[in-house]
Amino acid sequence: MLVKVVASSANPLDWRLMRAKPYLARLANGLLKPKNTRLGADIAGRVEAVGSNVTQFEVGDEVFGEKFETGLGGFAEYVSVPESALAMKPSNLSFKAAAAVPLAALTALQGLRNEGQIQSGQKVLINGASGGVGTFAVQIAKAIGTEVTSVCSTRNLDMVSSIGADHVIDYTKEDFTRNGKQYDLIFDAVGNHSVSDLERALKEKGSCAVAGFTNMARLFEISWKGGRISKTGSKKIGMMKTVHTNKEDLLFLKELLEAEKVVPVIDRYYSLSETDKAITYLETGRARGKVIITVA
Repeated sequence: MLVKVVASSANPLDWRLMRAKPYLARLANGLLKPKNTRLGADIAGRVEAVGSNVTQFEVGDEVFGEKFETGLGGFAEYVSVPESALAMKPSNLSFKAAAAVPLAALTALQGLRNEGQIQSGQKVLINGASGGVGTFAVQIAKAIGTEVTSVCSTRNLDMVSSIGADHVIDYTKEDFTRNGKQYDLIFDAVGNHSVSDLERALKEKGSCAVAGFTNMARLFEISWKGGRISKTGSKKIGMMKTVHTNKEDLLFLKELLEAEKVVPVIDRYYSLSETDKAITYLETGRARGKVIITVA
């Protein structure tokens, strides 16, 4: 399908690819220069043309989805996308708001559900609750019926409370891994705590899904030590698997969005010609929610 892009959004994936950070990324995308220079996973726009095997969409349909598994390239006026990577845009969202959703919300959903095995009634903690993935994780966890504790900085306390967090911890004043409280599930969108710290904050038979990392040492620790604990103990700690794009999850998110159980949090907007500025801003780590790139 050919889609005319109206809006996209920047993700940490984009600045990591643009900066080649961590350096290990060069092994996959080129040592001296990138093999794939395209950026941008999220798209929202209108269908311009469909292939002969497309059965679920027609020209003019308003859609949203992502190109994470098909080589990126969302920062463009037109993109070619398989129909399996798209769903009809939520009827109550603008294109800009819809573009904020796909990769970040899929990361939150699949981390909470697939790795975390989230269940209604659990006590769930979201570390990094004010970022793009974190804001979706808070709302999805609440929609599933859990008691949510969110961790963020002082300036984001009110915003995180406004999207449904039952409790909010200011990490500049309190370390959630050392306050004596424990949780059934921790979703860590930052990856800035040791495995021992995370293990201490989990209840027996609790799970921790880590979706981010601050450096390679922490990534290896979570992968190795977390894996060992998961195999030998009652607690599960590990990096979540790579996001899998699928229509079923997009439709599930669409239902939550149309029911207003999940609302995209958007920090600021940039034009397509300002993509470098958008990625640079996101790289600072100060974005509240998503950074949107408007195309049309």
